[in-house]
Amino acid sequence: MLGNFVYYNPTVLYFGRGALSALALELPNYGPKVQLIYGGGSIKKNGIYDQVTALLRETGKEIVEDPGVMPNPTTDKLYEGCRIARAHNVDLLLAVGGGSCCDYAKGVAVSAWCEEDPWEKYYVRREPPDNRVIPVGCVLTMVGTGSEMNSGSVITNPVTKRKVGPEFGEAAYPKFSILDPVFTYSLPKYQMTAGIFDIMSHILEQYLTDLDDCTSDYIMEGLMRSLIHSSRAAIRDPYDYQARSNLMWTATWALNTLVEKGKTTDWMVHKLGQSVSAFTDATHGMTLSAVSLPYYRRMLPHGLPRFKRFAEVVWEVRPEGKTDEAVALAGLAAMEAWMKELGVALHLRELGVTEEMIEGIADGATILKGGYKVLTRQEVSEILRESM
Repeated sequence: MLGNFVYYNPTVLYFGRGALSALALELPNYGPKVQLIYGGGSIKKNGIYDQVTALLRETGKEIVEDPGVMPNPTTDKLYEGCRIARAHNVDLLLAVGGGSCCDYAKGVAVSAWCEEDPWEKYYVRREPPDNRVIPVGCVLTMVGTGSEMNSGSVITNPVTKRKVGPEFGEAAYPKFSILDPVFTYSLPKYQMTAGIFDIMSHILEQYLTDLDDCTSDYIMEGLMRSLIHSSRAAIRDPYDYQARSNLMWTATWALNTLVEKGKTTDWMVHKLGQSVSAFTDATHGMTLSAVSLPYYRRMLPHGLPRFKRFAEVVWEVRPEGKTDEAVALAGLAAMEAWMKELGVALHLRELGVTEEMIEGIADGATILKGGYKVLTRQEVSEILRESM
């Protein structure tokens, strides 16, 4: 049964070819100092940096540089960003990059003016922000996380080997996000396919829950079918605008909180994958792909009707002459074949995980209760070993 809910999302999206021009419309709404957040410098090579900084200067903004955001932003980088924001009393945090830059910007937004250690307050104790929050804007160059239209901020503490992503609520949603599919053309295939599987995982963790029939399920089935089709087209031709735009739009809708409304959700795959990243610094989407099949094979007997529906509707498995279990397993086999097409990681050893890490990774994976079966600590270890 669809549960009661309230849906609200305050982020304004500008989508399509040439969407960056909308930055000139948004910038006058904020003060003069803009903290420009980006990663390792790829935006300088592909020309996006020059386009953004030109618009900032044309609108009279003072640019405060904050480069070097890594794929798995760390607490040290978070603290550095907070120092920059406070020292310059910035008016806007502008993230130009992928989900890591967007996540990091939201982390800085809530943490810069926090009077205690923000890691302890916001990431460990999960308290809501109660201090000044700096506005965030995003210019997306990689798709997958959906961070451009939600309030989550995933940060890694390399000392405690914990990677967590609290939701900060309305105050931390990006005020605006600019999505031009052309900006994703130069992304290496490894990063593109990691992002594609991240999108799939987001949808699965909201779809492979509950057994009721609700509108959100139909939306997610359409999103997954579009994702599969567009991923294949983008692999054939990275400059296929239709494919890249569909991937970008699907990623946003997969995690802007719409399809989860009225449903329980199961984020255990993300908890496993995030713990793997905390130990290895592996690419997020690849950690998800490496643990997904062992996890879902374990869940399948407990949510058989939904797994069967997934196989038939999303993967077009024909049920004639098959048991329900055989249909469901054929669906997971079809997903595995698609994952091989993408070239995503299917085993944790590909990501540098060793047998000696398993128990530590298991300890770092918070066990959630939203799935068809609540795992035991022993089962977490078993899934990780099956993922090797």
